[in-house]
Amino acid sequence: MSWETVIGLEIHTQLATASKIFSPAPTRYGADPNTQAHLIDLGYPGVLPVLNQRVVEMAVRFGLAINADIGRRSVFARKNYFYPDLPKGYQISQYELPIVGRGYLDIEVGDTAKRIGITRAHLEEDAGKSVHDRFVDESGIDLNRAGTPLLEIVSEPDMRSASEAVAYLRKVHSLVRYLEISDGNMQEGSFRCDANVSVRRSGAAEFGTRTELKNLNSFRFIEKAINFEVERQIELIEDGGTVVQETRLYDPDKDETRSMRGKEEANDYRYFPDPDLLPVVIDDDTVDAIRTSLPELPDAKHERFVAKLGVKSADATVLTATRELADYFEATAAATTAATQVAANWVVGTLTGALKRDGIEIDAAPIGPKDLGALLDLVEDNTISGKIAKDVFDAMWSGEGSAGHIVESRGLRQITDTSAIDAIVDAVIDEFPEQVEQYRSGKTKVIGFLVGQVMKRSAGKANPQQVNARLQERLGG
Repeated sequence: MSWETVIGLEIHTQLATASKIFSPAPTRYGADPNTQAHLIDLGYPGVLPVLNQRVVEMAVRFGLAINADIGRRSVFARKNYFYPDLPKGYQISQYELPIVGRGYLDIEVGDTAKRIGITRAHLEEDAGKSVHDRFVDESGIDLNRAGTPLLEIVSEPDMRSASEAVAYLRKVHSLVRYLEISDGNMQEGSFRCDANVSVRRSGAAEFGTRTELKNLNSFRFIEKAINFEVERQIELIEDGGTVVQETRLYDPDKDETRSMRGKEEANDYRYFPDPDLLPVVIDDDTVDAIRTSLPELPDAKHERFVAKLGVKSADATVLTATRELADYFEATAAATTAATQVAANWVVGTLTGALKRDGIEIDAAPIGPKDLGALLDLVEDNTISGKIAKDVFDAMWSGEGSAGHIVESRGLRQITDTSAIDAIVDAVIDEFPEQVEQYRSGKTKVIGFLVGQVMKRSAGKANPQQVNARLQERLGG
């Protein structure tokens, strides 16, 4: 019996405002516990929330980017539940009238494209944080996050595998950073995800009972948690058990999910309009002004890179994953006479490899776009070979100076003098008569070995194209 997985994601994106959604308290990460909680965030009697205009603008930016309906009139509601890190006893959120309605994002998994529906994106305040590892036999409450502005992005249950869920999550992560509405820092809690997971027999019309995997904060853990939960549910049903609707936590150390609590329904929260906040009314002029301010988005940038710059689609996907990397590539391509695809190859391969190896972001790269462009020019005009260019790149990365300085100081200029190359070629022909005879008898692939020997003797400085041509001429090819 085959099974089908059904996945929907709820993504909590912290909006990049300097102050909280309803109070003037700062949102800086890493402050001492309970030093950034205003009386409004704590729910003191007699204080009233005041909506931060920037969060509305950021929500509209996101809505326009996902081709969504923008709620011209949205309402804040009180979501009632009791928990130690929720000092008011309710969370201000949106329910029936969210600011962003139905939209979609297109994803690719391998060679397959798929459209994922987005049900809504609504504004809400974050709760505080329970701290269990700072005291013996006691827990603490840090209310610095209380009132931090969130945009909760709720997908349709359109994903059918963990890989699709991760592809969608990465797409949203990239988008909120392009729009500059969130830094997307998963380690700091700026971008978190709850996954609703269920299974059903293939061909069944109705969804199975779902479980919610709570507060997943890395792409790798999200994929592992979903895969484990799918297997757990299938095994449970096949053994005659029943899936219970509940909230579960993922334990990365044990690679398993475990029950946290029963899953609430909407009516458990007793939503009602917040009496202290007026409805948010957005006019067409405001929406049009925000639409005009949108940057070129990842899909449009990808299409332009392929259609106008001639970049391979797979490379364009990597280059447009973040706005910073795309900008770096375009600046590099503009700074060199080398072909655009050559610049793409270096950024996608050599540069991103160095960033990943050292665990740094693109804005901390020790080689700027103009510096990389200058290096590519040295390859383009045959000053150095592509192989030597990799060594020069490493030296630049280590802080030894510009490409030109390193080439001159190390004596790395490519040998293009024909007589010098001929001398090395003749020496190799004399040393390897067996391979020479193989080539002359029709086994022409052996020329690669002979070229390698010439390059070795020239310390990589001989021009490979000239070496190949001179060998063929000498061998009668």
